[in-house]
Amino acid sequence: MKIKKYGAIDIGSNAVRLLVANVIEEKNKEPQFKKSSLVRVPIRLGADAFVSGTISEDNINRMIDAMEAFKLIMKVHGVEKYKACATSAMREAENGIDVANTILKKTQIEIDIIDGKKEAAIISSTDLNQLIESDATYLYVDVGGGSTEFTLFSQGRIINSKSFKIGTVRLINNKKSENKAIFKKVQEWIQENTKNYKRISLIGSGGNINKLFKMSGRDAGKPISYIYLNAQYQFLKKMSYKERISELSLNPDRADVIVPATKIYLSAMKWSGARKIFVPKIGLSDGIIKSLYLNKL
Repeated sequence: MKIKKYGAIDIGSNAVRLLVANVIEEKNKEPQFKKSSLVRVPIRLGADAFVSGTISEDNINRMIDAMEAFKLIMKVHGVEKYKACATSAMREAENGIDVANTILKKTQIEIDIIDGKKEAAIISSTDLNQLIESDATYLYVDVGGGSTEFTLFSQGRIINSKSFKIGTVRLINNKKSENKAIFKKVQEWIQENTKNYKRISLIGSGGNINKLFKMSGRDAGKPISYIYLNAQYQFLKKMSYKERISELSLNPDRADVIVPATKIYLSAMKWSGARKIFVPKIGLSDGIIKSLYLNKL
């Protein structure tokens, strides 16, 4: 048996995460990917990028501190290989490339600013074999702070995928008319791509759906129904930001974005005709780990 340690840094629009994973190799067996440690820091880059168009000096310094901390954590774990990827906030910020260069100079961590298509491809590379039935159809929805990636699977293969600028932080900061227009585009894409398929299920990834699943009390592997998710959405919407923190024990940087996130998942279910959503707790960082192992990054 061989155990390799890999690290993935996911620089999102709502938070920055470090995932350390063990890759277990055994003769005549498929490699196993096991999460060892996950650290999440609430640096909301999207609040800068989607409002002012640039990442602030304060958040640049916080990013530098986070990368230095992540380096130490990876050193303690004995990580042999890692990759840092940044998504919509960094790619849309006017100073995104300059920030990446500054962080490289200060911390020696190179950040790859990836586009929406590459982000969707990395996420789709995660191991869904245990969840996806070969003869079924699934719409995979990964909701982030700045964008949402949609991938349609049918009979075990990818039919189509698309990234839309419809993330949770963006929805909070956008004008209502802008949000309405982008929701319309998403609706058209989902309905066009799913119209020839029956009995579609959703697969949801992202911090918000993971939290919603945990709140549901469901057993791992069991789906959440559309009826339950809609009831939860109405419940969360009626609560104030402070009530979500004090009564539901949500983190301050989760308490505001969980409402627009739930709306995105519900909308995707409605437009695709899905009645249930599976939540396998996978995302970009898991895809980075697998892509690193397969030498695809």
